[in-house]
Amino acid sequence: MQPFIETITIVLPIFLIIGLGTLLKQFRLYDETFLQQTNRLVYVVFLPLLLFYKIGKADFSSFFNGPLVIGSSLVIVFGFTLSYLYTGKRQYPAAIRGSFCQGAFRGNLAYIGLAICLNAYGEEGLTKAGILMGFLVPVLNLFAILALLLPHHDSDNEKAPTLIAQTLLNPLIIASFLGIIWSFWSLPIPLIIDHSLNITSGLALPLALLAIGGGFSPERLKGDLKLAGLASAIKLVLLPLLTLLFLVPLGVTGSDLGIGILIAATPAATATYIMARQMKGDAELAGSIVMLSTLVSAFSYTILLLLFKSTGLL
Repeated sequence: MQPFIETITIVLPIFLIIGLGTLLKQFRLYDETFLQQTNRLVYVVFLPLLLFYKIGKADFSSFFNGPLVIGSSLVIVFGFTLSYLYTGKRQYPAAIRGSFCQGAFRGNLAYIGLAICLNAYGEEGLTKAGILMGFLVPVLNLFAILALLLPHHDSDNEKAPTLIAQTLLNPLIIASFLGIIWSFWSLPIPLIIDHSLNITSGLALPLALLAIGGGFSPERLKGDLKLAGLASAIKLVLLPLLTLLFLVPLGVTGSDLGIGILIAATPAATATYIMARQMKGDAELAGSIVMLSTLVSAFSYTILLLLFKSTGLL
């Protein structure tokens, strides 16, 4: 009974806040314009501040785990390769291949990943997840671009340089690496700045979860639900299990192992829908994968945590 209560305590608050975001939108307490502005504020300001603050104050030598970064990166590469080869074997149209492949491995690390790690492992878990995310986001973005470009055999796609530049200038990547530098060199944060960052960074995850809830729309479930379900199963079930198989032989244990698995189990990122619209992907399928995987992740996280807690792995 105890593992079940602990699991519900970790998972339920996150999805209650997401549900609150949906209710607020339904009751018209905020509109689409406010939602877009909130998303932008979270992505450009509050999450970068949170990442810089938590990583920058940490002891880098204590929180950085090289095998965790390597193993988690290899899982992303494996997820990309598996889904890309599968869609090629089934001879799906290029637009479907790109959206399916991207949705099968690109997770919502920043919004849901950080929140679930914070609930599971506290501030230490948030810091470790933030450092891990700093290394994984460039890998995810690179393979997301490849997933959408390769099916069209159009490596000279005019949008590719722009998207690669956007990847390198991603505020989450910049904030994470600045935090890593700050932590590595043990640079001090002035007391006034420290207190200010402590206040502002506290806004990031609640606003992010409310924004996810506000973004739910039945209209996005217009794509092929069978394919969306398969991509969601790969993302929510197969990748976390593969992460376990990759990390244990590398000697990753304890909270580091748990964080790696929880990050791998995140639902598809909203950015998959945005990029699919920009790069000849199937936007309806991408939207369906995002919506479906986010809804199902409340149950998949619960089952995953119960399974691993009962076996003593997490």
